[in-house]
Amino acid sequence: MNDIEKACQKKNMRMTGQRRTIARIISESDDHPDVEELHRRAALADDNISIATVYRTVKLFEDAGILERHDFREGRSRYEQVTDDHHDHLIDMNSGEVIEFSNPEIEELQKKIARELGYRLVDHRLELYAVKINGNDK
Repeated sequence: MNDIEKACQKKNMRMTGQRRTIARIISESDDHPDVEELHRRAALADDNISIATVYRTVKLFEDAGILERHDFREGRSRYEQVTDDHHDHLIDMNSGEVIEFSNPEIEELQKKIARELGYRLVDHRLELYAVKINGNDK
């Protein structure tokens, strides 16, 4: 059983065969696929899975706090499994590649800024949008 199926089981969600397939596809993803890409991958495993089923399942998983939706300024939502490990994202504006990273200094700076403004940071999301540097851009 994959992590998403386990999370669904903890929330007493009914798991159909198609939901299990979609959960497995998402669990095995090392990228941040959109619904169309999830459908393409799921259809390879079960050609009876419709795109509507993928949309409904992704929404169900998102509403349950199992998936996180990201809008990386490209007009489509992309998804990743919610984990306990916090990370931020750098998005390559040319290729669309999403690179996950963690930086303790950035985390501390964000907390410091919140404190200086009279707040306690409880959550945040950092997305950096960048283009790859070629030899002449340094």
